[in-house]
Amino acid sequence: MPLRQASGVGTDENRSILTLPAPPPDAVLSYGPPAGSVADVRSGGPAAARRPLLVIVHGGFWRPEFDRSHVQPMAVALADAGWSSIVPEYRRIPGDPDAAVADVHAAVHSLPGNPALAGHSDGRVVLVGHSAGGHLALLAAAGGGDQLGGVLALAPVADLRLSEALALDGDAVRAFLGGPAAERADLDPVRMPTPAGRIQLLHGLDDAVVPLSVSESYRARHPRAELARVGAGHYALIDPRSRVWPELLAALGALSS
Repeated sequence: MPLRQASGVGTDENRSILTLPAPPPDAVLSYGPPAGSVADVRSGGPAAARRPLLVIVHGGFWRPEFDRSHVQPMAVALADAGWSSIVPEYRRIPGDPDAAVADVHAAVHSLPGNPALAGHSDGRVVLVGHSAGGHLALLAAAGGGDQLGGVLALAPVADLRLSEALALDGDAVRAFLGGPAAERADLDPVRMPTPAGRIQLLHGLDDAVVPLSVSESYRARHPRAELARVGAGHYALIDPRSRVWPELLAALGALSS
């Protein structure tokens, strides 16, 4: 199912990555009592032991119909490139944003220490979030954590008030929050403290789903964050077949250096 179209931006986007098949994960771990609190694990092999563990937070504008399956091809390609990852699922309940935020926080702060992941990384953690997942990753990083080595936010919904004003994906922000963004500054990355680790934003110049101005707004409020503008749309950033995929790998390499 394609995402709803954003109001006020273009609609020429290649969404084929959303339905691209992928092999099963190497393992599935549980991280909490709510039903569905699980994460897929993929090992990056020997090279991954010298790199951070990636926690990949999927997007989908926090809507119930979009789960972690659409970032599995991305996780497979990262494993092939020598990166181990975990892809947590989180509750996506319209009007109950705290459930999603709590789940991602729990996954980020409990899963990396799971004994099943021993030897799959060097002990550090880098959060990778796309779109709404970028929003959740930036929030989780703002909550701190000594093991967090950085955040790679891909076309993140990093400013909820601006995204609400743009009516992105059919008023997705208001549907997620159950009310106006102005009432939930505690869930708005642009208005939260700057995360302690390194922050890299990667955003497409041709993004027709979350416009570049959303990342630019975050960068203006958090000048320590780095913003790379690339010639791509929204979904190319998570598509290993795209011509900008090497830029994502380069960003991960910089974050882990």
